[in-house]
Amino acid sequence: MKVIQAMNEYGHEQIIFVHDKAAGLNAIIAIHSTVLGPALGGTRFWNYASEEDALFDVLRLSRGMTLKNAAAGLKLGGGKAVIIGDPKKLKSRDFFRTYGKFIDVLGGKYYTAEDVNTSATDIAHINEVTKFVSGTPEVSGNPSPFTARGVYMGMKAGASVKFGSDSLQGKTIVVQGLGSVGYLLCEHLKKEGASLKVYDINPAATEKTIKEFGATAIKAEEVLTAECDIFSPCALGAVLNTNNVSSLKCKLVAGAANNVLLDAATGDALDNMDILYLPDYIVNAGGVINCGMEIPDGNYDVNVINTQVDQIYDTTLKIIALSKEKRVSTYRAADEYAEGIVAAAKK
Repeated sequence: MKVIQAMNEYGHEQIIFVHDKAAGLNAIIAIHSTVLGPALGGTRFWNYASEEDALFDVLRLSRGMTLKNAAAGLKLGGGKAVIIGDPKKLKSRDFFRTYGKFIDVLGGKYYTAEDVNTSATDIAHINEVTKFVSGTPEVSGNPSPFTARGVYMGMKAGASVKFGSDSLQGKTIVVQGLGSVGYLLCEHLKKEGASLKVYDINPAATEKTIKEFGATAIKAEEVLTAECDIFSPCALGAVLNTNNVSSLKCKLVAGAANNVLLDAATGDALDNMDILYLPDYIVNAGGVINCGMEIPDGNYDVNVINTQVDQIYDTTLKIIALSKEKRVSTYRAADEYAEGIVAAAKK
């Protein structure tokens, strides 16, 4: 992948490649936009197959953060970081302190937070060497409950349009990915009386969800073909593409994963199939709303945050209405909505 060409294509401001041989640290920090404010986005720790895969992921994720933060009404830009390697082998306090020093050099242009395979404890270790973090245990902590709450509210909004009622009682929902967000989403769904079909790459996570919420386990190859009302991808991104969407047997797609669709063409395909797609960065913004409140000059108030997260319901309806008005997919409508906010700020 040609880096400068990719930056131009996605509209990035800065890409930072990080390496520390002694610590075994290899990472990429992508700052997509600081138009609305300092870039905020988590650090993902993943054993990527190649550097190119890591770069592709961080480019898409950081652009998604710009759109997510804008659509959520935050005065923050978008960024993301990926650490390349096996977290089970590399994680330590010293490792994250080394990484934090690279964050600090950016002087507040980028604030990091937790993401896949990083925790509030890891953020606390980074915080020992830089103040440019969010999601610290002492203040906002784990953002997962807010992310799950936002996806739940967005899902209810989508259901009100697709099924004529925002009640999820009796709806069959396939949840792919049972990490901290997916598990908590299942808790919301079970309380409302939904029927759950679940899959996770970790059998223990699946067993826990079955035990706690009476879910039914499905196989990996059944995730996209299972009969259901709603498909909720809560694992990694690029789950759906133009080749596999035809396998879906649902009427609504709404999940916590970032970049659920490979591209805009996939959004068009879902629209043509009359499957309502709720753009991921619209419904999964609860976590960043929580973390954004911790950025300097913000007064952290959990009640205010919950109110803002619940407004994801209205934002979701707004995107669906814009989609119908413009006669475009919800994927394209969401981008137009968020990009409009950024463009207005540039002026």
